Amino acid sequence: MTKRRDRVSVASSILNVCSSGATKTKIVRQANLNFMSVSPYLENLKNKGLLEEIPKGSGVIYRTTPKGLEWRKRFEQSVTLLDEIPVTA
Repeated sequence: MTKRRDRVSVASSILNVCSSGATKTKIVRQANLNFMSVSPYLENLKNKGLLEEIPKGSGVIYRTTPKGLEWRKRFEQSVTLLDEIPVTA
Protein backbone atom coordinates (compact mmCIF):
# COMPACT_ATOMS: atom_id res chain seq x y z
CA MET A 1 0.00 0.00 0.00
CA THR A 2 1.25 3.46 -0.89
CA LYS A 3 1.86 5.88 1.96
CA ARG A 4 -0.01 9.16 1.66
CA ARG A 5 2.09 12.30 1.73
CA ASP A 6 1.22 15.01 4.19
CA ARG A 7 0.21 18.48 2.94
CA VAL A 8 3.53 20.05 3.86
CA SER A 9 5.48 17.49 1.84
CA VAL A 10 3.20 18.04 -1.16
CA ALA A 11 3.65 21.82 -0.85
CA SER A 12 7.42 21.35 -0.73
CA SER A 13 7.30 19.21 -3.88
CA ILE A 14 5.28 21.86 -5.70
CA LEU A 15 7.68 24.62 -4.66
CA ASN A 16 10.60 22.49 -5.84
CA VAL A 17 9.02 21.92 -9.27
CA CYS A 18 8.22 25.63 -9.59
CA SER A 19 11.65 26.89 -8.55
CA SER A 20 12.52 27.61 -12.19
CA GLY A 21 8.95 28.10 -13.39
CA ALA A 22 6.42 25.45 -14.36
CA THR A 23 3.06 24.99 -16.02
CA LYS A 24 0.24 23.28 -14.15
CA THR A 25 0.78 20.16 -16.28
CA LYS A 26 4.46 20.01 -15.32
CA ILE A 27 3.56 20.45 -11.64
CA VAL A 28 0.98 17.65 -11.81
CA ARG A 29 3.43 15.27 -13.46
CA GLN A 30 6.56 16.03 -11.45
CA ALA A 31 4.87 16.42 -8.05
CA ASN A 32 2.81 13.27 -8.66
CA LEU A 33 -0.60 14.93 -8.26
CA ASN A 34 -3.77 15.23 -10.32
CA PHE A 35 -5.40 18.33 -11.75
CA MET A 36 -8.19 18.39 -9.16
CA SER A 37 -5.88 18.13 -6.15
CA VAL A 38 -3.22 20.59 -7.36
CA SER A 39 -5.48 23.65 -7.65
CA PRO A 40 -6.11 24.17 -3.89
CA TYR A 41 -2.39 23.81 -3.22
CA LEU A 42 -1.53 26.41 -5.86
CA GLU A 43 -4.10 28.86 -4.48
CA ASN A 44 -2.90 28.38 -0.92
CA LEU A 45 0.77 28.77 -1.84
CA LYS A 46 -0.03 31.94 -3.84
CA ASN A 47 -2.08 33.38 -0.95
CA LYS A 48 0.83 32.76 1.44
CA GLY A 49 3.27 34.53 -0.91
CA LEU A 50 5.27 31.36 -1.57
CA LEU A 51 4.30 31.05 -5.24
CA GLU A 52 3.59 33.55 -7.99
CA GLU A 53 1.57 33.32 -11.19
CA ILE A 54 3.16 34.74 -14.32
CA PRO A 55 0.94 35.13 -17.39
CA LYS A 56 2.56 33.65 -20.49
CA GLY A 57 0.67 33.70 -23.76
CA SER A 58 -2.70 32.12 -23.15
CA GLY A 59 -1.44 30.21 -20.10
CA VAL A 60 0.22 30.71 -16.76
CA ILE A 61 3.63 29.84 -15.37
CA TYR A 62 3.99 29.27 -11.63
CA ARG A 63 7.25 30.27 -10.00
CA THR A 64 8.46 29.92 -6.43
CA THR A 65 9.05 33.29 -4.76
CA PRO A 66 12.15 34.05 -2.68
CA LYS A 67 9.96 33.56 0.41
CA GLY A 68 8.92 30.16 -0.98
CA LEU A 69 12.52 29.16 -1.63
CA GLU A 70 13.43 30.05 1.95
CA TRP A 71 10.40 28.15 3.31
CA ARG A 72 11.34 25.05 1.31
CA LYS A 73 14.98 25.25 2.44
CA ARG A 74 13.91 25.37 6.09
CA PHE A 75 11.45 22.52 5.60
CA GLU A 76 14.16 20.33 4.06
CA GLN A 77 16.53 21.18 6.93
CA SER A 78 13.84 20.15 9.43
CA VAL A 79 13.26 16.86 7.64
CA THR A 80 17.00 16.16 7.66
CA LEU A 81 17.22 16.86 11.39
CA LEU A 82 14.24 14.63 12.13
CA ASP A 83 15.72 11.81 10.06
CA GLU A 84 18.79 11.91 12.28
CA ILE A 85 16.82 11.17 15.45
CA PRO A 86 17.34 7.53 16.39
CA VAL A 87 14.17 5.50 16.68
CA THR A 88 14.09 2.57 19.06
CA ALA A 89 11.44 -0.09 18.89
